[in-house]
Amino acid sequence: MQQPKYIGIDIGGTKIHIGVVQNGAVVQEKRFETAAAAPQEQILAELANHLEELIDADVAGVGIGTPGLVEEENGIIYNVQNIPSWQQVPLRQFLAGRFGKPVYITNDANAFAVGEKMYGQGRPYAHLVGLVLGTGVGAGLILNHDVHAGVLSSAGEFGCLPYRDKTFEEYCSGKFFTQQTGRPGSEWHALARQGDPAALAVLTEYGRHLGHLIKSILFTVAPQAVFLGGSVSKCFAYFQEGLHESLREFPFPKVVEQLVVAPSTLDNAAVLGAAALCHLKQELPSHPSTAPSL
Repeated sequence: MQQPKYIGIDIGGTKIHIGVVQNGAVVQEKRFETAAAAPQEQILAELANHLEELIDADVAGVGIGTPGLVEEENGIIYNVQNIPSWQQVPLRQFLAGRFGKPVYITNDANAFAVGEKMYGQGRPYAHLVGLVLGTGVGAGLILNHDVHAGVLSSAGEFGCLPYRDKTFEEYCSGKFFTQQTGRPGSEWHALARQGDPAALAVLTEYGRHLGHLIKSILFTVAPQAVFLGGSVSKCFAYFQEGLHESLREFPFPKVVEQLVVAPSTLDNAAVLGAAALCHLKQELPSHPSTAPSL
């Protein structure tokens, strides 16, 4: 049976990716550069023009994952660091008024978690965390089968928690490799694939730090599963041993025994996650009026 058709939009500081999603797959898509230095109105106009080429009467909703703070109820985005003109953007009102479709917006890490919940390995779990490991650390929370976004979609900023002399982000993102070793993680990954002992040791150390971060997540929200995304997650095979070493120190072994930690296997995870936001919100009875009044 054909599922409803949704559009997912992944907004980034360098590019915007729009995908038409049906039955958990991207069936049509467009990518274009973000005019990050342009005025707000110009970026919105370009987004709408590209969206117009993909949207049709069969689309049941538009979901958006974006950096910055998000007031989800009214669909307003605040303080996008890589797009200076986007300090207060009423994006839902703009797109709903233009296209007459329900529009749902959340932080990009939340969108990743929703994608895992609706289309990925997270389907069996009521409580999961999507942990995005790239140039920074972001996290999206699914609790009781729904997104827990918190105030302005800012829940789950575990990377900002103090750790050692800095924060978890300094030790659990790509910054660990450049700041602590002077080489990017991609180089260490390539060397690890060749069996280089120094690279294997560096990635094991990284895994230990990430394990400490996951222990903090267990103490605070106790998920059943943690799914890893972002560029650093591609090294999982080489840092998982160090990660599990740290997890074995967790004082509640029964919690760790039941915990699943795995890299995401979703292609186009950001766009799928944004589209899945529509799927999730429209399926849940607790969100009957999320779509804006036009």
